[in-house]
Amino acid sequence: MGGEIESGNIFFLGKDILSLNKNELNSLRGKDIGMIFQDPNSTMDPIKTIEKQFIEYILEHNNISKKEAIELAKHNDISKKEAIELAKEYLLKLNLTDVDRVLKSYPFELSGGMKQRVAIAMAMAQSPRLLLADEPTSALDVTVQAQVIKELKRIRENFKTAIILVTHNMGVAAYISDKIAVMKNGEIIEFGDKEQIIKNPQKEYTKSLLNAIINLK
Repeated sequence: MGGEIESGNIFFLGKDILSLNKNELNSLRGKDIGMIFQDPNSTMDPIKTIEKQFIEYILEHNNISKKEAIELAKHNDISKKEAIELAKEYLLKLNLTDVDRVLKSYPFELSGGMKQRVAIAMAMAQSPRLLLADEPTSALDVTVQAQVIKELKRIRENFKTAIILVTHNMGVAAYISDKIAVMKNGEIIEFGDKEQIIKNPQKEYTKSLLNAIINLK
């Protein structure tokens, strides 16, 4: 069962998202608001190459239906070429240098870190104003986690993209965030600038999270 919004508003670009119809929401998703999921495998088709998935994603989020995007990806060489060039551009920006091999690969042929970077590149290909990242590093080893977080920080700095990062890792939050909201049982119990939350937490729950991270302060 999905969650329900009982009250309040969600404003984006001056509009209340909760008041938008399905078509208006679809025009925001992917184009203005990108999404990175915890497990890139859940967003990738195992029987399609990265190139095919990239092309379909780019075309679909340019106000083309998914069915039309698939057909264009098959038959329209101009659109395919433009989409492939865009895919290569963003894969290179995420330090995936062997882009031709990556594009011709199937998801199972890539490492977890590579797949997560592909997922980030796909989300960034539309130059969204806002990027939602839901535990983007929790399924990765520590070394790859650091690489992915550095890439997210670089995206924020270079593309001026706002990022909302959902994480249980206070170390990650301290490294990348400007502001931190601490949640407990589905409610925000503390919110403020990073320095304020890290160096002068007010809630015992926040203190316990910080105490679990060695040398964070």
